[in-house]
Amino acid sequence: MRPIHYILSALLVVAELLVMVRALLRSHRDPAARLAWVMVIIFAPVVGVIAYLLFGEARVSMGRRQRGIDIDQALPRPPGDKAAKKRLVSGRHDAPFALSRTINGLDPTSGNAATLAADSNVAIDQMCADADAATGTVHASFYIWLDDTNGLKVKDAFVRAARRGVKVRVLADALGSHRLIRSSHWRDLEDAGVEARVALPVGSLLWTMIRGRVDLRNHRKSMIVDNRIAWVGSQNAADPEFRIKPHYAPWVDIMTRWEGPVARQCQFLFVSDWMSEHGEDLSALLTGPAPAAPGTIVAQVVGTGPTLRFDAMPTLFDETIHSARHELVLTTPYFVPDEQLLFALTAAARRGVRTVLVLPKKIDSFIVAATCRSYFGDLIDAGVELYRYRCGLLHAKTMVVDGTIGLIGSANLDRRSFELNFENNILFADEAFAKVIRKRQDSYIADSDRVTAEQVAAFTIGERLWANFMAMLSPLL
Repeated sequence: MRPIHYILSALLVVAELLVMVRALLRSHRDPAARLAWVMVIIFAPVVGVIAYLLFGEARVSMGRRQRGIDIDQALPRPPGDKAAKKRLVSGRHDAPFALSRTINGLDPTSGNAATLAADSNVAIDQMCADADAATGTVHASFYIWLDDTNGLKVKDAFVRAARRGVKVRVLADALGSHRLIRSSHWRDLEDAGVEARVALPVGSLLWTMIRGRVDLRNHRKSMIVDNRIAWVGSQNAADPEFRIKPHYAPWVDIMTRWEGPVARQCQFLFVSDWMSEHGEDLSALLTGPAPAAPGTIVAQVVGTGPTLRFDAMPTLFDETIHSARHELVLTTPYFVPDEQLLFALTAAARRGVRTVLVLPKKIDSFIVAATCRSYFGDLIDAGVELYRYRCGLLHAKTMVVDGTIGLIGSANLDRRSFELNFENNILFADEAFAKVIRKRQDSYIADSDRVTAEQVAAFTIGERLWANFMAMLSPLL
């Protein structure tokens, strides 16, 4: 061998050892993920080192991370209230709310009212009506914003609001909404006076990959009107036909409209995101008299992302599942659990809680489709009722526990929502509204096929190998 070959080999070994040590020392990483990455680095040194540097960590550029920390420390927190705490402490589901308090520093609020939109198209129409009725501000954040019928309805409503003097600010994710951002419709927003910003801009692909991960995305979906009305759920600004992926249509979403103090907590997340994208300081919107309390629901906003100091979203899911005593019903489009979430679900079923999980039959990711099938046997063996929705891609992310508390928002039960995406959810306590969400969940179950132990046993060896192989790789994704 030539001397240059020895030098290159030595450099590769040093790089491999350094990256391996980094993988072992990384915080917030479960042992399975560490082992998976170490094995990849050992057996595929060049590919493994490059892959880990690009995708092995939820890396955010140092400038954005520090800016996020500074903004979070400086922003005032909309207040909670003693009535909400007293009501929660008197029940058996206080733990998830107590945990949520540690995520964003937001206390539970009481006196909120919520309604559930009949379907995706109705939700968009009602959101546009709220924008048309706005007198002060309209703030919106979308992961996917398309130039289809519903997407343009939203755009036109924002243009109308801005032209009559309402301060309209919108955030659209750079990747999820790239088609609209690059179109004339984005310029229409700007020409009308809408302050439109791109969330997590990509810019130069190479530079973005060097300073952080390209696939760290703002997955939040919300709209806040006049600091007193908030829309939260799984709905993107798009038609249910979702024409960029028509094979999986319709996409079946859930969207909720909130009034009361929790709307200002939704505003807190938007303000934080807005200022992180170099928008002006909007902290004044978080102070002053609280919005009117028109209802009886206790609610608390939960915003998570890769900049948090612990794995907030999976921990919240686990804590909420552990609080179940009688019934637990969940819907999610993407099911790629970590070990703790899988154990929480199976333990709930084994201790006698009716545990129901509803997934779509068609999923727009062959990796997720295979991975989630690998867990079917464990779930069914534990007593989980597993259903697959057959009438489109069930995109609604919901959880209802004991007909008393619920969690609704943008986060999926997968590692991307747990580690990579910025997500927004509302945790609530109210039997009446929980009943409304449960009724919608029952409609999903009615349009689903139950997965049986016999069906899982009939999986071919090839199907099982593929599913388990994909599950084994899931910690790397």
